[in-house]
Amino acid sequence: MHGVDDDEFEVKLGRIGNRKARKATSYLRRVRQAADKAGVSSRRASNFSGGRIGRGHAQGTVLAGAARAKGQRRVVIKARIVRIKSGNAGAVRAHLRYVQRDGVTRDGEPGELYDAAGDRADGKAFTERSEGDRHQFRFIVAPEDSAELSDLKPFVRDLMRQMETDLGTRLDWVAADHFNTGHPHTHIVLRGRDDQGQDLVIARDYISHGLRARAADLITRELGPETEIEAMRKLQQEVTAERFTRLDRAIVRDAPDGALELSATPARDPAWLAARMGRLRALERMGLAEETGPGQWRIDAALEAKLRRMGERGDIIKTMHRELAAAGLSRAPGGYAIFDPGQSSQRLVGRVVGEGFADELRERRYVVVDGIDGRTHYAEIGSLSNQDEPPVRNTIVELSSRAAEPRQIDRTIAAIAAANDGRYSDHLHRRFDPQASSEYVASHVRRLESMRQEGMVSRLSDGSWAVGDDHLDRALQYESRQRARHPVRLAVLSWQRLEDLPQAVGATWLDRQLVAKTHEALGPSGMGAEVEAAMRARRQWLIEQGLAREQDGQVRYARDLLRTLEARELGRAAADIAARTGLEHLDAKAGDNIAGVYRRMLTLNSGRYALIERSHDFTLVPWRPVLERARGQSVTGSVGGEGISWSIGIKRGIGR
Repeated sequence: MHGVDDDEFEVKLGRIGNRKARKATSYLRRVRQAADKAGVSSRRASNFSGGRIGRGHAQGTVLAGAARAKGQRRVVIKARIVRIKSGNAGAVRAHLRYVQRDGVTRDGEPGELYDAAGDRADGKAFTERSEGDRHQFRFIVAPEDSAELSDLKPFVRDLMRQMETDLGTRLDWVAADHFNTGHPHTHIVLRGRDDQGQDLVIARDYISHGLRARAADLITRELGPETEIEAMRKLQQEVTAERFTRLDRAIVRDAPDGALELSATPARDPAWLAARMGRLRALERMGLAEETGPGQWRIDAALEAKLRRMGERGDIIKTMHRELAAAGLSRAPGGYAIFDPGQSSQRLVGRVVGEGFADELRERRYVVVDGIDGRTHYAEIGSLSNQDEPPVRNTIVELSSRAAEPRQIDRTIAAIAAANDGRYSDHLHRRFDPQASSEYVASHVRRLESMRQEGMVSRLSDGSWAVGDDHLDRALQYESRQRARHPVRLAVLSWQRLEDLPQAVGATWLDRQLVAKTHEALGPSGMGAEVEAAMRARRQWLIEQGLAREQDGQVRYARDLLRTLEARELGRAAADIAARTGLEHLDAKAGDNIAGVYRRMLTLNSGRYALIERSHDFTLVPWRPVLERARGQSVTGSVGGEGISWSIGIKRGIGR
């Protein structure tokens, strides 16, 4: 919430309209463009913006034109309208889980949902009531002086009651207060239905101006008018701030062509004029303004963009410093770096020391990684799907840029479809490539299903897929969307802490590094030095275990070292499960068919494994995220050279 001034507001609209309407709008736009090129006016002068359509339009219009009263306190409100897909309550549940995530209260406890009736709201019941809603409103409300409030709940309830009065309907909402950013704020989730069960449409003017004005009036009543001393202190903080401020907004407004003449600007109180002059001097030191004569200034044309970038970088550095301090690590600020996913060659290996939200409204996450190169990196990894889990602190991860280009799997689908009149199916795939394993074919079906959910391919009644001649173009469009949502690929290399690996049973990340043909480049300090020390300790442990020996000044490792270590760890885990359950452990070999109930996932040093249980025995096999959909259900799988092809029950395939 830092670095945002009260005049900034942008409503994030979801795609609520239907496709036919969008096509009609697109067609009308093309007709108008053609008419304009022909010199025929296709437009009438109009002030219509759509901002007054919906409930609260009158209050929004009045409050939008009202000047901010002297002494009125400021409130930042961010809003987003989210479209809810029919029958998909997963996004609602995921958002409610987020607003209740750990460490958001003043005491560091998990957040608690509340509503108009009490301090504990039932998130499950709210999700069930939201079934069938077309859309949902999400707000972040952050009073500038929220730290002075002992409890945000009364203020939020007053605001929602005022909103009900303005909109003329009762509202169904839940909220959670967050205190984890140094600037207390509240997340409000509002159903898109009114008290009559109809779609709730709120005028854009009310969301943009009316709601903020109501909130500012309420917080001013609660804390009293802002004193001149408070106003002066806040203004002075903006004079040297390395971000875009109210002073900068006024400067840009008074210098539309880049030239600012102080004598021509409207007169204001002496305190404001002094602050503006101080700001101009500060901008001059930053190289963003130049005094060309007495009372005359030249302002950088990209002032706003450059200051916003400076503000974002400043916030990132503060975040990195805070996360390192929380992890008990000390790193030189000169070693801070920002991971740029725009560079296709970008790759980073390190330990997660912090994670959170770079954009709370859109739920886009960041990670802070203590890199093996000796530097500390900040990376925005985008949003997570309902099946993804957030990064876990102290795990060792690899970050890489996501390339926006068709994959080989797309080229295979396109080739099969081209040979079969634009159709693809698993049967046609096996006829095209008789050597393809079931898991390999299933991966192509899952790819098409993912693209179908984006409306890019369609599935026919017989189970085959209609793949057009432009499939590779569609695949490129799909990957571009995925890159916008998830700009960085994050792979976990070790679920265990680095300090636990030297003596660990199992095939660890250190072992993979020791036997790799190409070793990771380690920095001389920070985590790089820690990894070097851990690898020396791991070599000594392997020698003591008889899995390595020193010869001619070099360390020779046992053949099939990784497989041996993995087998040892799996054997120990299986023996423990057998002792607790009384079931017999059976190994899974290539060509075997596995059937049973998926019970749970085991996180071992060698990786993650799935426990498949039957009436008298069980099997441990490599885990895949898709199995979580089948927890507690019967699954069947075929072990192949490329993995295991899973299905639930008899016919339905996971992820198909």
